[in-house]
Amino acid sequence: MSVSVAVTGATGEMGRAVLDAAGDREEVSVAFAVNRDPDEDASVEGVPVEPAREFDRLLADRDPDVLVDFTGPASSQNYVAVATEAGVASVVGTTGFGDDGEQALRELAEYAPVLKAANFGRGVHALLSAVESAVADLPGYDAEVTETHHNRKRDAPSGTANAILETIEDAREASGPADGESGERVHGREGEAPREAGEIGVHARRAGTITGEHEVLLANNHEELRLTHRAEDRGVFAEGALDAAVWLAGREPGWYDFADVVEGGDDGATDREATDRGDDR
Repeated sequence: MSVSVAVTGATGEMGRAVLDAAGDREEVSVAFAVNRDPDEDASVEGVPVEPAREFDRLLADRDPDVLVDFTGPASSQNYVAVATEAGVASVVGTTGFGDDGEQALRELAEYAPVLKAANFGRGVHALLSAVESAVADLPGYDAEVTETHHNRKRDAPSGTANAILETIEDAREASGPADGESGERVHGREGEAPREAGEIGVHARRAGTITGEHEVLLANNHEELRLTHRAEDRGVFAEGALDAAVWLAGREPGWYDFADVVEGGDDGATDREATDRGDDR
């Protein structure tokens, strides 16, 4: 059975990639695509792009199964709120949310399924797993995270870099932080800036048309370990977002993660139960 998707930010780079990927998948159909103030008769991959102000009406008329959103935090929150009111599930790839914005999405997930991920690359999911294991196995090692993206990316560090940083912090907490470790994130270095024990260096680079690269460096004891993920095309993320949409269609209301999709979880029960309790995980 085909899963029908609505695509927002349709003329943006990720919106285009999603529509391109959807056209090659038999199990996915596009109900409609919208963008803020599109050109007259605009279309992407043969799909007409309609004005975002028509989003409410299009939801009612076309009845999609899932919203796929790669826009900005404010517009994304609005789209998901409207979709939730219509009983439509949402896959959110937008990054840059503050704590209040993400909490608002979690509250909407009480009424319709919401799956939010900083990165829809299956390789990134594997990277996070490897980082968790490596940090646990290398206590006391210095950690540096470097991410590189195209020169138009707005948020820094990237959502994926923040997910990596949280993984490092959680792994250290689980294994017990070493005495005297600060655990502080240090963004770049300038002037006299010696490393403090346990701090995590964070570096964001913006240049050219680079799709996305993330590297974790762990170093100590006269050795270093580098874990790197490099995305060569946005289609990687588009395919993952559509995998998530197919998986999410028909699910119960709740907060889901791309790990549920990759790991083949049946219901994402842990996250959904946390949402039902109102926990801010």
